[in-house]
Amino acid sequence: MAAAVANGVKKEQTQPNKCAVISGPTNPMVTPLLTDLYQFTMAYSYWKAGKHDERAVFDLYFRKNPFGGEYTIFAGLEECIKFIAHFKLAEDEITFIRSSLPPTCEDAFYDYLRGINCSDVEIYSIPEGSVVFPKVPLMRIEGPIAVVQLLETAFVNLINYASLVTTNAARHRFVAGKSKLLLEFGLRRAQGPDGGISASKYCYMGGFDATSNVAAGKLFGIPLRGTHSHAFVSSFLSPDEITDKSLKHHVGSSVCKDFVSLVKTWLNKLKGSRLLGGIFSETNQSELAAFTSYGLAFPGSFLALVDTYDVMRSGVPNFCAVALALNDLGYRAVGIRLDSGDLAYQSCEARKFFQTIEKVFGVSGFGKMSITASNDLNEETLDALNKQGHEVDSFGIGTHLVTCYAQPALGVVFKLVEINNQPRIKLSEDVTKVSIPCKKRCFRLYGKEGYPLVDIMAGENEPLPKVGERILCRHPFSESKRAYVVPQRVEELLKCFWPGSSDKTREDLPPLREIRERCIKQLEQMRPDHMRKLNPTPYKVSVSAKLYDFIHFLWLNEAPVGELQ
Repeated sequence: MAAAVANGVKKEQTQPNKCAVISGPTNPMVTPLLTDLYQFTMAYSYWKAGKHDERAVFDLYFRKNPFGGEYTIFAGLEECIKFIAHFKLAEDEITFIRSSLPPTCEDAFYDYLRGINCSDVEIYSIPEGSVVFPKVPLMRIEGPIAVVQLLETAFVNLINYASLVTTNAARHRFVAGKSKLLLEFGLRRAQGPDGGISASKYCYMGGFDATSNVAAGKLFGIPLRGTHSHAFVSSFLSPDEITDKSLKHHVGSSVCKDFVSLVKTWLNKLKGSRLLGGIFSETNQSELAAFTSYGLAFPGSFLALVDTYDVMRSGVPNFCAVALALNDLGYRAVGIRLDSGDLAYQSCEARKFFQTIEKVFGVSGFGKMSITASNDLNEETLDALNKQGHEVDSFGIGTHLVTCYAQPALGVVFKLVEINNQPRIKLSEDVTKVSIPCKKRCFRLYGKEGYPLVDIMAGENEPLPKVGERILCRHPFSESKRAYVVPQRVEELLKCFWPGSSDKTREDLPPLREIRERCIKQLEQMRPDHMRKLNPTPYKVSVSAKLYDFIHFLWLNEAPVGELQ
């Protein structure tokens, strides 16, 4: 890689743990120019003042859990590490920066930009897919202040939406329940191509089972799901359009030469059934043609969208006729999708229809045919369906999921907490915006039942909390909020994911499937009252007694003293 110039000494950017090569960002638009202009104006000011190489520590965190809940899922770390592993300003990018800054900026500054990379940056982070809480640093970034500030905007951008949509997916999973199949159908409604790709990746991480997004399936190995649209159904006029009517038996070499006639025979049997005949009479023949054609194309994975004309008077009977014809040839249909109307009622009626067929015609397993529901679903819809009672097996969720309709941003911030070993604090009249100074270590303390009790931040050089040891946990800003905790397990949260020039071991970046499993496992470990949708119990985030005292000492030291006249 290109050399960096720091303090007059060339330093080559290398990827720590060379055996694990890190690829570039998924999105090629993630470059050093994916930042705010003021990062470059500050970099020039630091350079001009000779401060650009001063060692700084920044915390990346958020202030409030999204969607009215009491937990968040951390996501986006892998893309941040990919970004810094390949951070290098190209010549055309430097030319553009020169044209964007005032002409008074010195030429030597652009020589400095040519040499910078992230070989002197260190990243400590909570592992991706973890349950996290406000104020606790998700990432701690250490390095030359000018370089680290050039990373700020990209890091915040890469973490903000990723964590938000992963949390949204996890919340939908919690409401739907573990047994339901969740399908992400949001590509066409997402905010642009990157929004669609990112949503598919992070919804899978948050607990969804599959996506309709083919590009995301290729990029990330996410299972794909999808059948056909209403347009496919309405594009047919009658079964006479089907020219190739033959279908080979699933087992053996024999061929059914007229599958269309077999479907019609089954439809007549359904009409003639004493238990089913009263539900429908004449079904829509263009829909029957579409279903038959789709069954011929995909006999082993036949799933039909049944609400183009009428669910119970046409869609479900037509589907069943095709499914039963496929069953005669050794195939098993998958099920139906409902995309409009009263989903609870329709799913229950469809289930009764399937169960009746199994009973009347002796088709084993037909009553358990899968029912998928879509149609602008969200947390509230899923909750309402659960309360009404339904027979839906899987949900296809799009707009509300990928756009995070209920909350557009997480509010991730990036704050300086130390420079040249001097702790720094950011003050505000709004106490929630006061930063927690100094380089910190963060721990999660677990109780007897195995649930996390509290997260605690402590100064870097403080004694580590120990199992069985009584620890005073204090609210960072409220004097009266404090409690003793005797942890049964202690977990250190921040791990080294980019050691820079230090000799520390870098944590591996796990594959997406492992991150997803981590997310699911972490959510299962949470106490139920923290997870509930209505009035969840806030999770406690605290600081050590020593750090509490230091925060308030620094606060008083930095806040100007007013004068009354």
